[in-house]
Amino acid sequence: MRIGIVSDTHNNLKNVGKIVELFNESGVSRVIHTGDVTQAKTLDVLANLNAPMYGVYGNNDEERESLDAAIARHNFQFFEPPFTTVWHEREIIVVHDPLEFDGHLADHHELALHGHTHRYRLEDWGSQTKIFNPGECAGHMQGFNAIGIVDLSTLETEILKF
Repeated sequence: MRIGIVSDTHNNLKNVGKIVELFNESGVSRVIHTGDVTQAKTLDVLANLNAPMYGVYGNNDEERESLDAAIARHNFQFFEPPFTTVWHEREIIVVHDPLEFDGHLADHHELALHGHTHRYRLEDWGSQTKIFNPGECAGHMQGFNAIGIVDLSTLETEILKF
């Protein structure tokens, strides 16, 4: 199972359209947004994904009433961080700010996802946990925006720059 990871879209609708295109072309099974959607119209664009959308709220997701309405309208699932789940027999934890891992990230998590920093991060933590943030995707400089794909069979990551 391949999942798409996106963070900190910050209402850059042009980039969000490109993100949808890239994930759809990649054939991901699910997409996780690691926070900072900021406005409901971003979710309206993400509704064009060919995969279900999950996510956590970020520190800039202040328009909760309109965000929650769009999440319900598009059958997305968003949570207060940390969000934990098991997909493809892998235990996953998702937060927005990596500081939110404190007290929650444990050895049994195999994949830990975050956003907030707008910086690429891929590192091993403990004996079996991979921490991943694909980095910036709301910027205006072509070629410096990125989303990620994780293959849950192998935990291999891929970065798609645009």
